[in-house]
Amino acid sequence: MFDMILQNLLSPAILFFILGIIAAIVSTDFHLPKGLGEGLSIYLLIAIGLKGGIELSNYSLATVTKPIMGTILLGTLIPLVTFYVLRNFLKMDVKNAIGLAATYGSVSIVTYGAAITFLDNLAISYESFMNAMVVVMEIPGILVALLLLGIIEKKQSSPTTHSPSLRNVGFVAQNPFSFINVDVLKESFFGKSILLLVGSLFIGLIVGQNGLPIIKPLFIDLYQSVLILFLLNMGLMAGKRLAVVRRHGLKLLAFAMVMPIFYGAIGAAVGVLVGLSLGGATLMGVLAASASYIAAPAALRTSVPEADPSIYLGLALGITFPLNLTLGIPLYYTIASWFF
Repeated sequence: MFDMILQNLLSPAILFFILGIIAAIVSTDFHLPKGLGEGLSIYLLIAIGLKGGIELSNYSLATVTKPIMGTILLGTLIPLVTFYVLRNFLKMDVKNAIGLAATYGSVSIVTYGAAITFLDNLAISYESFMNAMVVVMEIPGILVALLLLGIIEKKQSSPTTHSPSLRNVGFVAQNPFSFINVDVLKESFFGKSILLLVGSLFIGLIVGQNGLPIIKPLFIDLYQSVLILFLLNMGLMAGKRLAVVRRHGLKLLAFAMVMPIFYGAIGAAVGVLVGLSLGGATLMGVLAASASYIAAPAALRTSVPEADPSIYLGLALGITFPLNLTLGIPLYYTIASWFF
C-alpha cells in the first residue's frame, strides 16, 4: 500500500495540487486568471457527464440498476449519519450540521477524476458507467440534507398542542409536504453543477458512440491536462483555508479525517454487494468518502445562508480533499481488494 500511496503522491496532478498549497502557504502572488477556475469546473462537469452518458449507452438498464440503487442508498445514508454524528457527538448547531451533511453527502468530481487516474496507472479496469454514478450521487446527498432541515424547522415551528378551539372544530388538514421549499428543490435539481452534469450525461447517452469523434479531442484527450490546472487552483484554495480550518477545533478536524475513511469503507462494501469489479468498488468507495465543494456549497448559499462556509468548505477543501487525494484513494483501493 505504501508503494501505491507514493505512486499517487508522485503523479503530476497531485504534485501540482501540492504546489498550489505551498504557493498559498508562502503567500505568493501567483493566482490563476479570474474566471479560469470556474471555466475549468465547467469543463470537468461536462467532460465527466459526457463520458458517463456515452459509456452508459453501452449498458442495459438491468446492468446498471443495482449500482444505481447502491449509489442512491449511499447518497441517502451519508447525510443522515453525518447529521446525527455532528448533532449528538459534536453538539453542532442545526444549520452548520446541515451544511456539512449536504457537503459530505454529495461528491467531489475532482477526487473521482484523480481516482480514475490512479486506477489507470495501476492498469485496474472498472465499469465505465461509474461516471454516471457521480451524477446519480450528486443529487440525493444535497436533497436529503435540505429536506431534513425543512422537517426540523417545520417541527420546531409547529405548536405541540392544538388550541381548545381547534380541537372543538375537529380535524385540521395539513399539507404533509409543506416543509418542502420550491426554491430549495429548484436549486437542488437545476443548480449549475447538477444541470451541467445531468444535461451532459443525457447528451452523451443520446449521441452514444456516434458522437465520440467530435467529443474525444477536447473532452477526453485533454482531460488529464485540464485536471492538472484545476488541481493547481484547488491547491491554492485549500492552502488559503488551512488557517480557517484550524480555528474550528480538533473535533471537527478529526471528523473531516475519520468519517471519510469510514464512508469510503462502507462505499467499497456496497460496491461489492451490487456486483462491481475491484476498480468499480474502489470508485464507489471514493464517491462515498469525498465531499463536495462545488454543487453542495452552491445549493447551501441559497438554501441555508446561516451555515458558515468556512466550516463546510474549509473541512471539505482544506482537510478531506487533500486527505483523499494523497492517502484516501490508495486506502479505499486496498479496502476494496479485501473483498476480492
